[in-house]
Amino acid sequence: MADWLGRQRCQRGNGSGGAGGGSGTRDRPAALRARGSSRVMDISLEKMVDPTLAEMGKNLNEAMKMLEDNQRKAEEENEKKYAPRDIPGPLQGSGQDMVSILQLVQNLMHGDEDEEPQCSRLQNVGEQGHMALLGHSLAAYISVLDREKLRKLTTRILSDTTLWLCRLFRYENGSAYYHEDDREGLLKICRLVIHTRYEDYTVEGFNVLYNRQPVIYISAACRPGLGQFLCNQLGLPLSCLCRVPCNTMFGSQHQMDVALLDRLIKDDMENEKLPLLLVANAGTPGAGHTDKLGRLKELCNQHNMWLHVEGVNLATLALGYISSSVLAATKCDSMTLTLGPWLGLPAVPAVTLYRHEDPSLSLVAGLTSSQPVEKLRALPLWLSLQYLGLDGIVERIKRASQLSQRLLENLKKLDFIKTSVEDELTSPVVVFKFSKELSSLGTDKAGHGTVVPTMQSSTTSQERDICDTFNQWLGEQLAQLVPASGVDVVELEDEGTCVRFSPLMTSAVLGTQADDVDQLVVCLKTQIPILTCTIQLREEFKEEVGRTTGLSHIEDLGWPGLGVVRYEHIIEEKINEKSEAEVEKINTEILKKLNELESDLSFSLGPEFGRQKNCIYIGMATEDLDISELVETIAATGREIEENSRLLENMTEVVRKGIQEAQVQLQKANEERLLEEGVLRQIPVVGSVLNWFSPVQASQKGRTFNLTAGSLESTELTYASKVQGTGATPPPTPLANRTKQRLPGQKLFKRSLRGSDAFSETSSVSHIEDLEKVEQAASAHPGGEEQGIPNLNSTEQQTGDALSRATDQIEAIPRDGSQHLDNDCTQVEEQESLR
Repeated sequence: MADWLGRQRCQRGNGSGGAGGGSGTRDRPAALRARGSSRVMDISLEKMVDPTLAEMGKNLNEAMKMLEDNQRKAEEENEKKYAPRDIPGPLQGSGQDMVSILQLVQNLMHGDEDEEPQCSRLQNVGEQGHMALLGHSLAAYISVLDREKLRKLTTRILSDTTLWLCRLFRYENGSAYYHEDDREGLLKICRLVIHTRYEDYTVEGFNVLYNRQPVIYISAACRPGLGQFLCNQLGLPLSCLCRVPCNTMFGSQHQMDVALLDRLIKDDMENEKLPLLLVANAGTPGAGHTDKLGRLKELCNQHNMWLHVEGVNLATLALGYISSSVLAATKCDSMTLTLGPWLGLPAVPAVTLYRHEDPSLSLVAGLTSSQPVEKLRALPLWLSLQYLGLDGIVERIKRASQLSQRLLENLKKLDFIKTSVEDELTSPVVVFKFSKELSSLGTDKAGHGTVVPTMQSSTTSQERDICDTFNQWLGEQLAQLVPASGVDVVELEDEGTCVRFSPLMTSAVLGTQADDVDQLVVCLKTQIPILTCTIQLREEFKEEVGRTTGLSHIEDLGWPGLGVVRYEHIIEEKINEKSEAEVEKINTEILKKLNELESDLSFSLGPEFGRQKNCIYIGMATEDLDISELVETIAATGREIEENSRLLENMTEVVRKGIQEAQVQLQKANEERLLEEGVLRQIPVVGSVLNWFSPVQASQKGRTFNLTAGSLESTELTYASKVQGTGATPPPTPLANRTKQRLPGQKLFKRSLRGSDAFSETSSVSHIEDLEKVEQAASAHPGGEEQGIPNLNSTEQQTGDALSRATDQIEAIPRDGSQHLDNDCTQVEEQESLR
């Protein structure tokens, strides 16, 4: 028996254990293994002599089958719960075909059909762009090559690209680091300098920096957030960052103050700090100015500091003629080049060129890598540079500089335009702004605007805010009207809001041509008169609003337009939530009616996230705008809307009181009728017999509601006069003539041309005759509407509607017998009250 039980355990372990069986058992499905094991168990139990043991064995076998089946069902349910339903749709099934995937990408790029089309700048990807995109695909394909072949190929690509860039941008004996983020190169340079100046930094780490704190100097005109980025990535406190101001008294307002930098360095050295690195600009991010790189390099050599240069003007190093200030950048220790925007190459890396003698420190700092795959970053640039060639590269940069010069020459001929130019011959960036002071200060004998290098003025803070607002509007309008120009709005510390034209960063991508520059100048000429007139009329509009009852002027320096006005609700009690809601309703109605008028002005509720509410924002104005007519129209429209609203409220109250009075009078009339008729006539059967033998002679006593007096009156006089059905219509209410007569086709809010220089001797007669015809037509139809002016007086219609509703409520009052109000009399009295 013991041997048999041992054999049964072995058979059960090999058949149903699964994991502990042999290879043949593991290859079969679990269900087959379970059935095979059960069959062997049943045969063995039948051969047993003891029936008790056989019965126990059968019961055990059935219990094990039940447990295994339940476990298998639970596993299948878990698989069904997890697999396809929890994974996003595109991954379900056996995968998607290439066409479906590309269609999905196209929909994501261009947006859904339901969305409104947005005007966005699309990159002009030409053949050179296709070469750059091909480089990324080739880099992925080359990465699977044999390691030795991959090493040789990446070495060749990296060395060729570095040599070409150093020769092209006059940076001899330099090394190159290729990176995606244009700030990453400067970050690796900082790590290289830290390892160079702190010999024990690799071993002791931050302890060395704590004993002698490093200092990184950057210009106040550098791009925002650069210093914070370096400190965060290097693990340095912000006290290691020193912002050097630009010149405040002498020289350009955008160049770093060299004398002040020298004093700051000496102060830091006295405080036992270590001057580490200086970041200079060859083309500031805002205005494109270049620091005095020659003097800065001498100062860095004096204090053993590293000089790093970046900026858009570095692109001009590839040209045959460059300024001496930019040429000094070739002597710096490192520079960062952003070739993608300059040459119109998509997805190519930025390049940081540097000079350093110790390759081991460059490897520690991350400027070089032993991984061949990382060296393939230069492959897209390697292909693109070969495709463009030297002539193609120089031609693109030269064309961008010529576009800047073309725009600058045209801006010199415009009034009210200030330009900020450091070097007119080689400046690749043009920054200009609209300024009203040039009307008297910045014009020459020919009447043209002059170039003001520093663009300083003695304007007040409020005037500068207004000027910034209008320049913001001007930049947005020019970018919308001429999108190929690539102009944008920039905020400068001294000049405020300006418009920037930087073709080196946009022309290769947007395909900017000379015609686009000419179109930009034409659009600018058309916007200058609008800006000038609007600024001049703002003060007149403010004064006119202040003299008008019911209107209040809201000072909003951030609104580029004529101004902001609000119609105040004229009430005696204090301002509460209800009155504020009424003010909002009235101003909304005024805005709706103003937008229905035919005029050149734009009316709106202002910016979406503006601070002022319940206001009417008026847009840009023209020279012939009649401010008094505009303000009077707004005030008259608000008064009419408010009077109509009050009339409806008063009429509602009068009608409500009249209904209550009618109910009281009808109740009294019923009581008097009961006294006159007696009690017997109120009994159903007896009353009918009495009324048949002796009818009650009672006259009908109707009631009419006098809306003017607000009281109920008897209809006896109406029946006596017999005036039902006369059909007389009330005379029309004359429209208040708040606007002056205008010529045919003349829009609202325009000054009249009568008596002006615009009328010649031959044409003035016909215009006057037309005006007289308009006046005669207006006098012949006093109840009509003037041309372009909708009838805002809708009191009669609203009064009739309210009266009709009140009459329905009075007639709905229950009455008995002969005391009903006569409907015909009520209608007649309605007509009488309207008269």
